[in-house]
Amino acid sequence: MKITYKIPLLLTIFGFIYACGPKKDSIIRRNYQALTTKYNVLFNGKEAFRKGIENINTNYKDDWFQRLPIEPIVFEEDKIAVPKFNSGPGAGFGGNNNDDKKELTTFDKAEEKAVKAIQKHGMNINGIERNRQIDNAYLLLGKSRYYQQRFIPAIEAFNYVIASYPGADLINETKVWRAKANIRNDNEERAIESMKLLLIVKDTLERDLPEKIKEQGYTALAMAYIKSDSLQKAKESLSFATRTLKNKEQGARNLFILGQMYAAENKKDSASMVFKKLIDFKKAPYKYKIHANIELAKNSPNDSTSTIVLKTLDKLIKNRDNRPYLDELYYQKAVLLLKNDSIDLAIENYNKSLRAKNAGDKQKTFTYEKLGNLSFKDSKYINASAYYDSVMQISKDSLDLRIRRVKRKHKNLASLIKFEETVTVNDSIIKIASLSKEDQKQFFEDYISKIKKADEDAAQLRLNQLAFGNSNAGLLSGGKGKWYFYNAQSLNFGKTEFQKVWGTRKLEDNWRWSEKATIGNNTKDSAKVSKVNVRYNLDTYLSGIPTEKEAIDSLKTSRNDALYELGLIYKEQFKNLNLAKKRLERVAKLQPKKELILPINWHLYQIYTTQQDLDKANTYKNVILTQYPDTKFAQVILNPSKKIKEDEVKIDEVETTYKEMYYLYKDNKYAEVISSINEFTPTIVNSNLLPKFELLKAYAIGKNENKEAYVKALEYVSVNYGSTEEGKKAKAILGKLTN
Repeated sequence: MKITYKIPLLLTIFGFIYACGPKKDSIIRRNYQALTTKYNVLFNGKEAFRKGIENINTNYKDDWFQRLPIEPIVFEEDKIAVPKFNSGPGAGFGGNNNDDKKELTTFDKAEEKAVKAIQKHGMNINGIERNRQIDNAYLLLGKSRYYQQRFIPAIEAFNYVIASYPGADLINETKVWRAKANIRNDNEERAIESMKLLLIVKDTLERDLPEKIKEQGYTALAMAYIKSDSLQKAKESLSFATRTLKNKEQGARNLFILGQMYAAENKKDSASMVFKKLIDFKKAPYKYKIHANIELAKNSPNDSTSTIVLKTLDKLIKNRDNRPYLDELYYQKAVLLLKNDSIDLAIENYNKSLRAKNAGDKQKTFTYEKLGNLSFKDSKYINASAYYDSVMQISKDSLDLRIRRVKRKHKNLASLIKFEETVTVNDSIIKIASLSKEDQKQFFEDYISKIKKADEDAAQLRLNQLAFGNSNAGLLSGGKGKWYFYNAQSLNFGKTEFQKVWGTRKLEDNWRWSEKATIGNNTKDSAKVSKVNVRYNLDTYLSGIPTEKEAIDSLKTSRNDALYELGLIYKEQFKNLNLAKKRLERVAKLQPKKELILPINWHLYQIYTTQQDLDKANTYKNVILTQYPDTKFAQVILNPSKKIKEDEVKIDEVETTYKEMYYLYKDNKYAEVISSINEFTPTIVNSNLLPKFELLKAYAIGKNENKEAYVKALEYVSVNYGSTEEGKKAKAILGKLTN
């Protein structure tokens, strides 16, 4: 009997389902399918799409040192294939033949829901779609494919909407998305044409486009112009796009990019106006506002406004909400202070930028580079090298031109630092070696006391950190908690660290004395303690002091050579004549090797001549003329060649001439090479190729004349062009000839 009553109910349900099915056209069926599509399948698809956009905005890391892309997304050049779903027209063809099920992304899920809406709820009857939500499904399908980097299938979906639903309220939005897909597909010309047609010609039934569509359209147009390098037109499009700011995220981004473009053209007033508008935009995400303030500081036009900007930066630094941006704020404050010649304050703020929590790696590279440049300018080359080294250690972009420039600076400083270290170390050893035995002993006893005290302080600091690094909850509660002596792991670690420094000792007075280290007859422990405490052993240091005259003379020779090389580097490479003068004058007083006397006097003569100190210059000139009258240096002083500007001879002509002379040399025409170079070199005194000609002439002299003439020619090249490859080659040959 109960079954009899259920039959009519089941028939009614099946009849309702049949009446609401998508196969026949009726009011009930259309409304039911539209309602189900909108609030069931499409709702879930749009939610997945929204989450995908949120993930992009959250996870994308902007490089604020470069002009931002209009869309915060990076598409890969080689995209891995993603699943496809069966659907109707515009939705792609074929299914997913891959049996291995992969975890779907949010955009995959959005596409899957859009396809399901089209397949299950489409009411295409007699060529006309009766479900008014299907156009939304196709738009969602295209947008999902766009973010999956499947631009051609996305364009298919957008084209289907435009062709099949010309009167739909989303037709204009679909045209914007199609333009964006064309841009990503390297077809920006078509995108520009379609956006001009939409925004200017207005190929729409509406008399005027909604503000939201205008904003989207001009943003897409700016994307296309940037892709085609039409930056002026891109700025115009961004100006139109930022009039309304309906989309707070994209609107704020557009304003920031527009400000960056004005700043790149050095239009500081226009840039400042745009950044101020962004700061005043209440709905803008905070990251754009804080960076707009930083950009305002960068574009501070003069000293009067920079004072106001500094106060603004100080206010931002004090705001606890700005902790994630402290590295950038301190850096920009330092830049402004440096402009105002407050160098010490600038250095202080650069260091604060480095110490800021969560400081970005790229920001650190800029900060270290600035500190390196300041040290270099102040002739603190060792410090500069350390800062440049930090830049290279942090940076992962070896192709960046800025990083490559820093790398070249660091490489140029490498030999300088090596020679400076040689001078410092050898000076110290020579000074200690000259002391009496008692003074040497006293010197090293004082040194050992200092390092013992330093080791003791370091060990105590480690113990304190272990003991009080955690809370005292265990001590206060009376149970075994987090106190140091209740933690077996910390206790064992502390004991091991103590023994590494002090060895095994009794608990007694004066336990730090070295003789207290050996306990019992344990040979292994004794050997370990002896090894650990070698730094405190006076004999270790005393035995290392050279006593033989030959060893001390060798130290002096290497020091003098290093001083001479430093003089050349400072003079020729870094153009620091004062430091070059100090190094060369010092080595001149230290009885250098005989072969260094002539070049030292020559370089000092050139330095003082450049500095217009003629009295000093004449002193070194007279040494050359009286003691070395037959050298080429003396001939240059007595008969200076007429100087002709380098641009009077074209570089390609110089290269051609060098090749001709090189071929003459290869043909064993050495005399002709020598005479030709003598005639040609006075016309290229400022050319970078001059060292090549001089070395080639030296080679020809070596083949055509005696050894003495060959040595003189090589000496001239090695001394006059010591920092070049040719000078180094000449020096190496001289070393072999004179040994």
